[in-house]
Amino acid sequence: MSRILIVDDEDGIRSSLSGILGDEGYATTPAADGELAIGSIENDGPPDLVLLDIAMPGRDGVEILIEISQRWPELPVVMMSGHGTIETAVRTTRHGAYDFIEKPLSIDKVLLTIQHALEKSHLEDENRRLRAQALRAHEILGSSEAVAELKRQIEVAAPSNGWVLITGENGTGKELVARQIHCQSRRVNAPFIEINCAAIPEELIESELFGHERGAFTGAVARKQGRFELAHSGTLFLDEVADMSLMTQAKVLRILQEQTFSRVGGTDLLDVDVRVIAATNKDLEQEIAEDRFREDLYYRLNVIPFHVPPLRERAEDVPVLAKEFVAEFCREAGVPEKRITPAAAKILSGHSWPGNVRELRNLMERIVIMSPGATIGANALPDTLRSSAAADGGTSLSLEDARRSFEREYLLARLAEHGWNISRTAEAIGIARESLSRKIKSYEIEVERG
Repeated sequence: MSRILIVDDEDGIRSSLSGILGDEGYATTPAADGELAIGSIENDGPPDLVLLDIAMPGRDGVEILIEISQRWPELPVVMMSGHGTIETAVRTTRHGAYDFIEKPLSIDKVLLTIQHALEKSHLEDENRRLRAQALRAHEILGSSEAVAELKRQIEVAAPSNGWVLITGENGTGKELVARQIHCQSRRVNAPFIEINCAAIPEELIESELFGHERGAFTGAVARKQGRFELAHSGTLFLDEVADMSLMTQAKVLRILQEQTFSRVGGTDLLDVDVRVIAATNKDLEQEIAEDRFREDLYYRLNVIPFHVPPLRERAEDVPVLAKEFVAEFCREAGVPEKRITPAAAKILSGHSWPGNVRELRNLMERIVIMSPGATIGANALPDTLRSSAAADGGTSLSLEDARRSFEREYLLARLAEHGWNISRTAEAIGIARESLSRKIKSYEIEVERG
């Protein structure tokens, strides 16, 4: 039930509005002046809508409107006045009022205005919720200084319209950076359109980017909108931009300069307003030197440069990412969240991750599916990770870690040799059975049962 705060110094108006709105299913709170209205909002929380009279003793309605707009900017306010003029209406709407209603009040007008104001407020709430959800879905995770700096750069650059060039190895999360820039920009309510320039055959890339007219080429049976046209007012993400041919690069450059283009096979010029974000895993300066990328396009795109560091340069982020991926895949599988043990986290952090975040994500998905236990220990990791960690000459493992790794492998071999019988194994290696049991638990060794 929506709650409406009625602010008017006339008892009769407060009483009649409360009765009418109550009959319509609204909860109402009356306030005889602006100070009582502010106090009500502070004590009881913001209502869903405020009906606010202008002419009141003490602070008038416009002053109260200004304070509400500053302190609770998302709260819709409908102004009421028996001395309304166009100038007053314009003034109040400039200060944030949703609408202005003249007295004597028309009940139909009041109810319709309230309905429209609440609908608009609900839509704005939903939009904020979806925007926050989008930000969370494309959040850049990590606690390293490199990630913190990347987030700071996005926060500064996103509200501008400057074009962006994102560089970094495959799998580092360049698309995630592009989406974060879009989600934090003024174009967030417009489309985010992406195209992987490396995945589209050369003979189709122009049609994908610019669209085509019917009959433009064999198979063009209908007009098609291109990615530039679909991204109008929003963001166009050109992934792997260095994989476009020089001819296509020239056409893209012309669009970026002139903000107009024609569909393939067409003659009409179409205006377009897009923010372009490009990404590549190649060294574009080297590509320019070898005549594979246009220098003028490079400088046109590289207005705001971003570089996403590889995972091996921010090892402290690996446990954070791994934990998040495990939680995600456990939710998808409908199973309780699995815990990554410190030993497993240390091995993961010591890996070089040539496939970067994408490789880590794929590994965590596989482990969640294939690991039956509630924890993900070192033994759940691939042999290649564990063996490389054990063989690392102390650069990733401390002496204590290397000793523990050797001891674990030794106990595994001895247990297997004695048919996984703890008592016989303890006797053979010369320690108490209780000590061996504690080591088995510490090393997360799963004893096979015959």
